[in-house]
Amino acid sequence: MAGRIAVLLASYQGARFLPEQLASLARQSGEDWHLYWRDDGSSDGSPALLGAFAPERSVAVAGPPGRLGAAGSFFALLAAAVADPENDFFAFCDQDDVWREDKLARAREALEILPAQRPALYCARARLVDAALRPRGALPPFRGSTRFPAALIENIAVGCTMVLNRAAAELIVESRKPPETLHDWWSYLLVSAVGGFVFTDAEAVLLYRQHGDNAVGAPGSRLRRALAALRRGPGPFMARFRAHLAGLAANAALLPAPVADEVAALARALDGGLRGRLRLLFWPGLARRTRLETLLLRLWLLIG
Repeated sequence: MAGRIAVLLASYQGARFLPEQLASLARQSGEDWHLYWRDDGSSDGSPALLGAFAPERSVAVAGPPGRLGAAGSFFALLAAAVADPENDFFAFCDQDDVWREDKLARAREALEILPAQRPALYCARARLVDAALRPRGALPPFRGSTRFPAALIENIAVGCTMVLNRAAAELIVESRKPPETLHDWWSYLLVSAVGGFVFTDAEAVLLYRQHGDNAVGAPGSRLRRALAALRRGPGPFMARFRAHLAGLAANAALLPAPVADEVAALARALDGGLRGRLRLLFWPGLARRTRLETLLLRLWLLIG
């Protein structure tokens, strides 16, 4: 199996769970991996744990200095790993999960059959567990489109399951990232927007730990998500929607011309008063995975 997998681990106050995650990385089934890690200013011993783990196949990424947050750390790690030509695949790694032994092997198998010059992204399902690894269900099955523009309004690619090929990683590193975005959603959105491959694996490839201090955490049931969205109101969703449109517009040179034109048209409709908003309600491909979620999306587009 040619090509190394760069595992990108961003840590912050993760010493409680890091040993189990690192042990699951060490158990990966015969894969050629190299760990790139960055700590975001922990005071709990996380850097010491990471520095002692597999020193012959790990790299500490120091810069940029200061607190970057989870997304900033992952983008910095990706840039450092892309700079090494030996890396062909790039896997985001949360500090508090436990990987299945064949997680990296499944991703490699899916990505290797695709044209290397075309950006491609692998993502999978995960089993939800609590802090003590007790079962709490699973991420919902993949449904609906993974293409643009659906990727603008819903992220189906959970970062801890995600693996990129080099073409996708180089694209993301080259792009200007909106400050309001998350690393996984921006990766998924950009790969989708350029017409890349998005491979969804129906298997659960890791234990996704939910412990109350997750940087993002897993979504609940669709009904609970809808109720939570109603409580939040349209503000957070519309802010992210506008940020993603602005981010894609700022990277128009990376996009196919029809997609860049559609981004501009979407932005005009969003700012075009009631008439423009009504156009958005029935924009081709602008839908979420279920009818309930799409109805709520249309409500936010109309009033937000």
